[in-house]
Amino acid sequence: MDAVAHGLGLRVGQKATDAMALVPELVPAEAEPEADAQALSALVDWCVRFSPAVAADPPDGLMLDIAGVSHLWGGEAELMADFRARLAANGLPFRLALADTPGAAWALAHYGVDGVIAPLGGQGELIAPLPPAALRLEPETAAQIARLGLTRIGQLMELPRAPLAKRFGAQTLERLDQALGRGREALTFRRPPSPWIARLAFAEPISTPDDMARVSQDVAVRLCARLEREGKGARRFEIAFHRLDGKALTLAIGLSLAGRDPARIAKLFQPRLETLDPGFGIEVVTLVADRVETTTARQVRLDSLADAAVEDGLAPLVDRLINRLGEGRVWKSGPRESHVPEQSAVSGPPLKAVAPRAWDPERPRPLRLFRRPEPVDSVMAPVPDDPPVQFRWRNRLIRVRRAEGPERIAEEWWTGPIEAAASSHVRDYYRVEDEAGTRFWLFRAGLYETGVPARWWLHGLFG
Repeated sequence: MDAVAHGLGLRVGQKATDAMALVPELVPAEAEPEADAQALSALVDWCVRFSPAVAADPPDGLMLDIAGVSHLWGGEAELMADFRARLAANGLPFRLALADTPGAAWALAHYGVDGVIAPLGGQGELIAPLPPAALRLEPETAAQIARLGLTRIGQLMELPRAPLAKRFGAQTLERLDQALGRGREALTFRRPPSPWIARLAFAEPISTPDDMARVSQDVAVRLCARLEREGKGARRFEIAFHRLDGKALTLAIGLSLAGRDPARIAKLFQPRLETLDPGFGIEVVTLVADRVETTTARQVRLDSLADAAVEDGLAPLVDRLINRLGEGRVWKSGPRESHVPEQSAVSGPPLKAVAPRAWDPERPRPLRLFRRPEPVDSVMAPVPDDPPVQFRWRNRLIRVRRAEGPERIAEEWWTGPIEAAASSHVRDYYRVEDEAGTRFWLFRAGLYETGVPARWWLHGLFG
């Protein structure tokens, strides 16, 4: 609802016949809520240039958390001025307000003076003269309050809390507390809020890959300087190139170890810059650090060159592989306390320190464990529980020269109902070696039963 419509007596929720009676020349149009929601989502993405924490306030509002980022513009007033100029340039109607709490900001933007900035802790004085509807109450509640002659939030603030909640509902008290900062309010941000953000704006738009690579390192230098001052490092960085048409082009990279080396970060972004279409030019670039953690400065000694090689040589290689192949495709296997072969190993970060526990040396496991055991046939064994003397695998007959076993492994019956445990889940494993020296790890499924053919499987190779 704009000022012109309000001046003509039109209001949200009004019947079409009543509106036509007031304004005969009114031309109605069908509402498009889905298109409106999409436009609001696009505006949320566009606002990332001002703050990494932006939440939609349907049907036509936005909430920006600018804590820790206003200094990038020189202050809150300067940030608001820049925001106002860009909205006006795009022909968008708006009202702006800034306060300590989302509730107070909403009240001042909708019912207060456009552009007001509430001083720290001073939102109560500014919202006191506003109508109770500014607290985002249900229409029925706001109407009931108005009928009783309470026309200002300040009057509600003077009432005893218990009678206020009893007469007008607990939501009225909750909304009042949220606006004054006495109660918390959860916002659903489009992306997780992060205070670790750096921003660069350009007097003239840039568009070439060389310029984009240069500003990638420039903005990384700014952000990494802050991280270094605080003794922090990050495992994930996301850069956004904001085009003149308002679209944000984003790239994300991950590090295996928390880091803050700007040259290394920019180098990981560089191969993917050519995939971005700068359009008519890039006017702003932002860099956000996520998964920030404390890191300690490390002095390399002559007797610790091995550690230095891991951090200074292996880590960049792992980072390049992760960002080229994708997260989750580069990992390190570690021991897990389970005697079931498929569950005795777990994947983890590639450079994470290995846990002090290890696999049992008395029960060696193959270097190559198949994802699924492969069937073997033509198995011959002198007696049922003896190792096989020959078997056929992948159409190749393998004669056994040496063998060791069996090692009996049953299912972990204590992890589920005891009734579900079955003898058919028992496996007898054997380590065997053929005439060429290849070592196999195979097992017989289930307990031996007279007259029932044994089922054999190959589970891995020792190398």
